[in-house]
Amino acid sequence: MVRNKALANCGLVVLLSLWFCVQPVPISVDKTKEQSPEDPEPPQGADSGLHYDRYLMEVIQYLEKDPHFKEQLRNANMDDIKNGKLSKELDFVHHNFRTKLDELKREEINRLRMLIKVKQDIQGDSRTVDHHALLKQFEHLNHMNPDTFEIEDLDRLIKSATNDLENYDKSRHDEFKRYEMTKEHERRERLKNMKEEERKKEEQLYQDRKKKHADHPKVNHPGSEDQLKEVWKETDGLDPLDFNPKTFFKLHDSNADGYLDESELEAIFAKELEKVYNPENEEDDMVEMEEERLRMREHVMNEVDTDKDRLVSLNEFLDATRKQEFTEKEEWETLDQTPLYTEEELREYDLHLAKAESKLDMKSAELQKQREELHRKEEELNAQKLGLKQLAEEVERLKGPSPNAQVKQPAAAVVTSESAPVVPGNSQPVAAGHQQQEVPVPGQS
Repeated sequence: MVRNKALANCGLVVLLSLWFCVQPVPISVDKTKEQSPEDPEPPQGADSGLHYDRYLMEVIQYLEKDPHFKEQLRNANMDDIKNGKLSKELDFVHHNFRTKLDELKREEINRLRMLIKVKQDIQGDSRTVDHHALLKQFEHLNHMNPDTFEIEDLDRLIKSATNDLENYDKSRHDEFKRYEMTKEHERRERLKNMKEEERKKEEQLYQDRKKKHADHPKVNHPGSEDQLKEVWKETDGLDPLDFNPKTFFKLHDSNADGYLDESELEAIFAKELEKVYNPENEEDDMVEMEEERLRMREHVMNEVDTDKDRLVSLNEFLDATRKQEFTEKEEWETLDQTPLYTEEELREYDLHLAKAESKLDMKSAELQKQREELHRKEEELNAQKLGLKQLAEEVERLKGPSPNAQVKQPAAAVVTSESAPVVPGNSQPVAAGHQQQEVPVPGQS
C-alpha cells in the first residue's frame, strides 16, 4: 500500500502539512542557502498518494521560495489557509515564480487531457464514459483558464488536497478490507475444486498457519507507558527506570522541528510490529502489517493529537503521559483478533465478484464474436481478390495478341529488296516478285 511521505523540506509545508497530512520540517531557514528568484532550485519528487501529487509538490516548493509568500506563511494560521486568505497573497509573488507556476499549470492540464483521452479510447463507446469521474480529475485547478496560475488555482489546490488527504486513510482501510475479502473468496473457491481428502488437508494447513501467526509475544498498546519504555530500552539503549517523556520526545523527533509527525510515530511502533510480522514467515502477510501500522498510528493520533492537526506537539505528548490511559496494561488487539467483515458482507462481495466476472465473460464473448466476424470478412475479401485476379487473367488470355502488333522484318532485307511497281491511280505498291498485267484501254488496238 502507498504510504504518506513528506512533500518537501520547506517552510510552506510546515503549515500546509497540518491539513495535507505530510511530514513537517523546521521553520528556520539557512539564509546562506536561499536561492534568488532568478535562480530557483528544481523541486524534488515525493509521494502523497494523490493523482496530482507532483503538481501539488512543485507548486508548494516554488511558492515557498518567494520571500514575501514565505513571510506571510509564517504569520498565517490554519484559518487563513483554510478560508483562502493565504491564497490572496499570490498577487504579490515574484514574477519569475508566477511564470513558473503558469508553466506548471499548463503541464498539469496537458497531462490530465492526455489521461482522459487515453481513458476514453480504452472505454470506446462515449455513452459508457463516466464524465463526472473524468471532470473530478480537474477539481484541483481551474481548467476554464488553462494558461495562467491564479488565486483560484491555489485555493482549489489547497481545498482539494485537504479533502482528499483527510479521506485518504479511509480509502486505505476500504482497500484493505477488499483485499482481505478477495483473499478469502479465492481460498474458498480453491477448496471447492478439491477432493474431500485434499480439502480437509488444505483446511488444516490454513488453521495451523493462523494459529502460528497468532502465537506471538504480547503487543503493547501503542502510545502506552509499557510500549514507550520498551522502545526506550530496545531501540534507544536506555534504562527503563530512567524513562523521561520529554527526553523520549526529543530522541524520536528526528528532524527536530518540535513535532512528532505520522512517519515519526510509525517508527516508534516498529518493535511492536516485529512481534507479529516477519517477512520470512509464509503465515505473515506484509499487507496486513501495513494496515496494522496504520491502525496504531490512528489510535495514537486520536488519543494524543488534541487539536487534530495530525501532528503531536511536545505539550500534547507530555499531557498524554499524565493521563490514566498512559499506564494502560491491556494488550493491543491485532488484526487477527479483530473481525474485518461479516459473513453477510463476504456473501455480498462474492455476488459482486460473480456479477463482475459475468460482465467480463459477456464482454469477452462479444469481442470473440467480433473477432470471428472480422476473420470471416477478411476471408471473403481475400476470396474476392483471388476471383478478380483470376478473371483478369482469363480476359487477357481470351484477348490474345494485340491487333496493333506488327511483325518486323530484318533491316537488311528491307534495304536489299526491289521497289514494288505502282499501279497508276492506286497508291498501293505491287508485291515484289509479281508482274503487273497490262490492262487494255478502250479505243486502242
